[in-house]
Amino acid sequence: MTVMASLYLKSSTPTFHSLPKISKTHVSPPFNAPLRRHPASKIRRLAVVHISASLIDPDGGKLVQLFVPESEKDSKLKQAASLPKIRLSMIDLQWVHVLSEGWASPLKGFMRESQFLQTLHFNSLRLEDGSFVNMSLPIVLAIDDDQKSRVGSFTSVALVDAKDHPVAILNDIEIYKHNKEERIARAWGTTAHGLPYVDEAITESGNWLIGGDLEVIHPIQYNDGLDRFRLSPAQLRDEFERRNADAVFAFQLRNPVHNGHALLMTDTRRRLLEMGYKNPILLLHPLGGYTKADDVPLSWRMKQHEKVLEDGILDPETTVVSIFPSPMHYAGPTEVQWHAKARINAGANFYIVGRDPAGMGHPTEKRDLYDADHGKKVLSMAPGLEKLNILPFKVAAYDKTQGKMAFFDPSRAQDFLFISGTKMRTLAKNKEDPPDGFMCPGGWQVLVEYYDRLAPSENGALPVPVPA
Repeated sequence: MTVMASLYLKSSTPTFHSLPKISKTHVSPPFNAPLRRHPASKIRRLAVVHISASLIDPDGGKLVQLFVPESEKDSKLKQAASLPKIRLSMIDLQWVHVLSEGWASPLKGFMRESQFLQTLHFNSLRLEDGSFVNMSLPIVLAIDDDQKSRVGSFTSVALVDAKDHPVAILNDIEIYKHNKEERIARAWGTTAHGLPYVDEAITESGNWLIGGDLEVIHPIQYNDGLDRFRLSPAQLRDEFERRNADAVFAFQLRNPVHNGHALLMTDTRRRLLEMGYKNPILLLHPLGGYTKADDVPLSWRMKQHEKVLEDGILDPETTVVSIFPSPMHYAGPTEVQWHAKARINAGANFYIVGRDPAGMGHPTEKRDLYDADHGKKVLSMAPGLEKLNILPFKVAAYDKTQGKMAFFDPSRAQDFLFISGTKMRTLAKNKEDPPDGFMCPGGWQVLVEYYDRLAPSENGALPVPVPA
């Protein structure tokens, strides 16, 4: 991955560097700037907008990083060996990764009960100074009755991976009841059977939650050939500073990039330049944690993104490609707040939100689980996200008259072809080409290769992808 690999190599222990403040400018924007405290339906054009030409501060004012200093690692390993052990699932390990690097700042570990309840009921956390930060999804660690019994009177526990290697120590622990039904109902708005994350991580998990402060002994590595792309918030901020970025706009996705996505991203940069920013940088930030079985796996998506940059669909000079380590919930308007909040901690002050963000089809009925417009409306009103500029997704479709992806014009709707994700996957599986201009040829061939290399399914099970 020549283009993307040149961006940044991940160091063993990230460090945070504060960014210099740049003076504010005053310009008239050429597009509708969102009013954060009003419903999205009442967003109006502003005559004057105040632009702060510096990267956004992390939630809580300081980026949390939970790594043990090098000089203390040996003593922490000895301490971990003497403590009760909790074995982490892969999703648990991904949440340790998220917490350790500060994506969930100002959280310092798995949630205690007060934080869990604030998240479920308010989608936010109150800080010591009385201010609020957004936190829409619980970041919790479940344990069963046997594990709870083994913890006993200990105030710390060791967290270990699947091979029993120590990963972290959880200190000043608090154990409380895991009310799964309430958690599921509030996060997803339904308890219908078939929610992917619920089936994978909650239904069979323990009846207790254990919270506390994390000390992470070693930065999380996956050894899958992609670790160099997993830049922490501190590393991303360093990279944006190195590129002299005066604005960062983030694009979250879990799918291959087609030319409609690229049009949206390049048009966003154009609009930011017109607003008066000198060097806005795109953070192309594919989700890298758990995804459901029928999504294109991360290794193939990264290979496809490489082709998008190689073919010049996106400019490598103004694009940073990195992997967001969070697991995916498919929890619609609730989850999209988490996606936006985490990018604040990485330095993004603009966030592009699309149609039905983090949504999925209803697991038991033939309809979408969420209203397609609610994600962007919720983001425009969400507590704790006031400092983040939300950029609603413009609808792009294939313009048959121009032979390329373009922004949809309702006055000539007959000229546009909407190619759904299902249609795209069907074409790739059948080795059929989409219309010229839908996706760069190199990127399309990656998709065709992926579906061609799926291992045959057995007994009606989903096919198993071969790594890229």
